[in-house]
Amino acid sequence: MDAKFELIQTLPKDIIEKNPQWNMPYVPAVKVNSGRPIYFSGVNAAPIYHSHPHQPAEFNALDFSVESQTHLTMSNLKTAVIAAGGQLNDIVQLIIFIVKVEQHGELIGKIVSDYFAGHICASTVVGIEQLFTDPRLILEITAVAYV
Repeated sequence: MDAKFELIQTLPKDIIEKNPQWNMPYVPAVKVNSGRPIYFSGVNAAPIYHSHPHQPAEFNALDFSVESQTHLTMSNLKTAVIAAGGQLNDIVQLIIFIVKVEQHGELIGKIVSDYFAGHICASTVVGIEQLFTDPRLILEITAVAYV
């Protein structure tokens, strides 16, 4: 991890290393040593700019498969982070909201993890009933980056 961040563990490193089953894709906390905060919200597979109030017809062209929605969501997040002057590895906190998390959580987690390519941040997954943007969407992300 970049020197501007420190991963905070609640147990000594040697104890964690002796327990490979604890190899988690997140850490309990990230300490930020430099940079300015950038906050991202409402990141999903919808076009970044769309009508408000929402017009369902604007979303009809989307591929609503789990894989496609996850890739579109991560692409939108990456676009926003780059526009703010950063990269995905500048993200220190990630909150992922998933409809039917028991059904889709594992696949979404794998795809998201692939985008981060080994970068670990403080993250949480929340199972929800429905997203406000469009009822066909199953994934939304809120994130904090330091750039």
